[in-house]
Amino acid sequence: MKKNRSIAALILLMVMVMAILSGCGKKEPEPEPTPEPEPVDTSIVFTDMAGREVRLEKAAEKVVALEPSDCEILFAIGAGNTLVGRGEYCDYPAQVMDIPSVQSGYETNIEAVIELGPEVVIMTKMAQTEDQINAFENAGIKVIMTDAQDINGIYECVNMIGKATGKEDAAANVVSQMKSAFDSIKKEGAGQGKTVYFEVSPLQWGLWAAGSGTFMDEAAQMLGLTNIFGDQAGWLEVSEEQVISADPDYIVTITMYYGEGPTPVEEICSRPGWEKLKAVVNEDIINIQDNSLSRPSPRLVDGITAMNEFIEESLAQDAAA
Repeated sequence: MKKNRSIAALILLMVMVMAILSGCGKKEPEPEPTPEPEPVDTSIVFTDMAGREVRLEKAAEKVVALEPSDCEILFAIGAGNTLVGRGEYCDYPAQVMDIPSVQSGYETNIEAVIELGPEVVIMTKMAQTEDQINAFENAGIKVIMTDAQDINGIYECVNMIGKATGKEDAAANVVSQMKSAFDSIKKEGAGQGKTVYFEVSPLQWGLWAAGSGTFMDEAAQMLGLTNIFGDQAGWLEVSEEQVISADPDYIVTITMYYGEGPTPVEEICSRPGWEKLKAVVNEDIINIQDNSLSRPSPRLVDGITAMNEFIEESLAQDAAA
């Protein structure tokens, strides 16, 4: 009996040892490997206003804008801090004057722009050349071309610059505010039945006017006015005889006055043959000097509002006379 017990104890001991050894040999299951996060695609691709495909690795953080309206758009959408350089005529808002300026237009100083180290240069189709585009791109700088001729073009430009700088929501908000303001002006239509002449360039430089397809012509339509050159397209050179023959009710000039000699309004009134024009006789000449009516930027709202207020005041005076 003792022998049987000893054998049983031995067997039990062996079973226990084997269980222990078996447990020691077991490997804990290895944890599943953590999947690598998918790389975030920060690239931006769009077509600019010259029909060129633009590819940016990420939202631009260093920008040179050569056109005043494009500088204004950058600040309007909250991307003014991206500017490392500006064209010499970029003067709004005031803080833009603290940013280094470079020669722009057909005489753009390529070397000076490159030295500023931008990732992107924003240029206007009207004032730049293919050689300049190539020079920047050969230096590894992306070029974005703008070309806002009408109000829809301004909206497109705002949204495009917003996309390039990662400010798409702010850009959409700016466009929405512009549309709302223009809708309000259209409802008033203060100048219904009247005619207007937009003098884009004064007589001393050769008369230029706004025709159809321009944001100035659209401004006239908003106010219920008929542009005397609305039957011709784009920005065009005109003669004194054409203006005198049309005899507009209103004249809008954007000529600056620097404090010497006659004011732009006085100069127009003093032109031989212009003294009998309705706009001259009735003193209905509007001089908008702050570039709000001459630049395709969100400030166009201010320029058209100023026109609207002038016309309303003029009509009120006529009614009271």
